[in-house]
Amino acid sequence: MKLIVSSVSGEPIYEQIKDQIRAAVLSGELVAGEALPSLRKLAKELRISVLTVTRAYNELADEGIVENIQGKGTFVMSQGTELMKRRARTRIQRIFDETCTAAKAADIPLLDLMTMLEASYKDQS
Repeated sequence: MKLIVSSVSGEPIYEQIKDQIRAAVLSGELVAGEALPSLRKLAKELRISVLTVTRAYNELADEGIVENIQGKGTFVMSQGTELMKRRARTRIQRIFDETCTAAKAADIPLLDLMTMLEASYKDQS
């Protein structure tokens, strides 16, 4: 896994690290039980503070995606992928609810809304 961070993106570096690790877990690039790079190694590689990497890892641990094991390192948790998928589904459902409310207010028929969703989904590929 190769992480890339930008100091000019406007997003905090620890958030960039978290987002990329989450994406790697969801995609299967990182699997349950796999070790993340050590704090010092990743900090040196990215030329950032160890505290920044520590914050990212700790927040991922708080979310249940990784587990910090004292003296051994940080590992992807087995239920991390399922937890992330459930959270994504909940977030997407909220967005769908808002979208449906807006579509009804604009008098957009369900079939048109589904066509719009399909087009957006295909554009992401």
